[in-house]
Amino acid sequence: MAYSRPDGSIPVNRSIFGIGMRTNIKTKLTAGLLILFAIILAFGGLGIFYVKRLSADASMILKDNHISLEYCNHMLKALDDLPDDHSKEAVFENNLKLEENNITEPGEYEAAAEVRSLFEQLKKDPKGFQDYKRMRRAILEIEDVNQIAIINKNIVAANTAIQATFWLTLVVSVLSIAAFAFILNFPSMITRPIRILTGGIKEIASKNYSKRIDLNRHDEFGDLAEAFNSMAEKLDEYEHSNLAEMKFEKNRVETIINKINDGIIVLSDKQEILFFNNTAEKLFGLRDRNVIGRYAPDIALDNDLLRALLQKDSKKTFRIVADSKECFFARESVFIHSENGDGGQVILLRNVTPFQEQDVAKTNFIATVSHELKTPLFALKVGAQLLDDRRLGQLNDDQAEILGTIRGNTERLLRITAELLNMSQVETGKMQLKLESVQPGEITRSAIEAVDLEAGQLGIAITPAVESDLPSIRMDAEKVTWVLINLMTNAIRYSNKGGHIDVQVRRNKGNIDFIVTDHGRGIEEKYLPYIFEKYFKVPGSREKIGTGLGLAISKEFIEALGGAIWVRSDFGKGSTFGFSLAAEASLDPVNLLT
Repeated sequence: MAYSRPDGSIPVNRSIFGIGMRTNIKTKLTAGLLILFAIILAFGGLGIFYVKRLSADASMILKDNHISLEYCNHMLKALDDLPDDHSKEAVFENNLKLEENNITEPGEYEAAAEVRSLFEQLKKDPKGFQDYKRMRRAILEIEDVNQIAIINKNIVAANTAIQATFWLTLVVSVLSIAAFAFILNFPSMITRPIRILTGGIKEIASKNYSKRIDLNRHDEFGDLAEAFNSMAEKLDEYEHSNLAEMKFEKNRVETIINKINDGIIVLSDKQEILFFNNTAEKLFGLRDRNVIGRYAPDIALDNDLLRALLQKDSKKTFRIVADSKECFFARESVFIHSENGDGGQVILLRNVTPFQEQDVAKTNFIATVSHELKTPLFALKVGAQLLDDRRLGQLNDDQAEILGTIRGNTERLLRITAELLNMSQVETGKMQLKLESVQPGEITRSAIEAVDLEAGQLGIAITPAVESDLPSIRMDAEKVTWVLINLMTNAIRYSNKGGHIDVQVRRNKGNIDFIVTDHGRGIEEKYLPYIFEKYFKVPGSREKIGTGLGLAISKEFIEALGGAIWVRSDFGKGSTFGFSLAAEASLDPVNLLT
């Protein structure tokens, strides 16, 4: 009687499957498949054997006895017609010959011989022959002999069928029991250790390193269980040996971070606060014990600074009052990536107050110096214009050349001081916008007139293409004209002599696009991301003068008006600079410091 273990598994007969000795899984699988193959082969072979025996018995009946009965029937029919139709003698004789060649049963030969003797008498004296009844009895005797043989052979065939049924039933029963036992035991022999190993692996994954597996097997599963136990033992040792060290290192790192003057917040991938250092406590007015483990957006509902930091488009610089002093902090964010994807985020509020103070001092210094330089430079410019007045006297060629150099350098210095003053206004947030409704075509014409002389001296043609019926734009006309002049001036400087510049003004949905395209050397793609940064100049360019502030100021002006500026360049073929402004946009001055 079969029984089950407490875990529900059925015990395996180890003596049957040879588990008492060292065997591998491949050998067991091969043995199991061979058993199934032997069952199929034995059942098929036995069935084929008995089917052939039954076929042979039936064939003997058909071949020997049934055919003899047919011959006798033909002879009897011919015998009935012989007195009146002597042509039936040939039919009778033909069937008699066939019967004489098919004698298989005892007594059949004697009866056939008697029929042959009487038939010979009939052929000699057809009219005088009178033993028809005797001939009929001899033919019927042949039939009786064959019918008795058919009955006997049928009994033999039936016995063969009974014997086949018995043996096939016996074999099927034995093989079914063997197959059932195999099916019952073999899968559990494979799946049970797999199930146990799977449970052990899940325990290890849950950090239960004390888990051990005891399979008591001498195959690959036994080796795997031993390897598993060895691994669990090593992990257990590692866990206990490093836990204290890891805690010590964690405390040391937290102590170091808490001493940093920058605010540090660590968020999990679910935006739960994992770490909050001392500086962050002061800046946010929160205690770490009240926020650790909580969902950051929930805390941000009552904390403006944290809410601003969590926004994706958060500002990079924040003005925060700390220790009764206005300080500046720069926001930096680092996303932690793990093998499973997003592992969290570290937000750093870096104290940049000293740098901000130095930057403000630098800006004020530049503004002061630039403002003080404007007066003497303007005086130099007026003096140069007066010297060039022929009413004060004629200059020789050398004097005229020197005067031209003075005038050019004076104009250059005035332009530099103007750019520095504009930048100081932008950085200090003192830029004032004079908004008015202006037609785009007027701005374009004014800018082209301002640079037409410079372009003509280099033989560069400026081709304007202004769409008709463009709506007016609410803008600071002076600043937008300055931006457009700056873009066209740059295009002239970087164009080849005798080239041309395209200036397009077109409608783009609700915006008006101003586009300046030159056909010069262009800008390499690697420099395009830095083209609007302060003091940046493209390396290797022919233009050596200038401050590198023109495009940076242009960007600030256009963005202050709510627009956007961009650049596209195909190195070796030219560059395209453009900016967009909303039609009839109503803008307020923007504090650009923050």
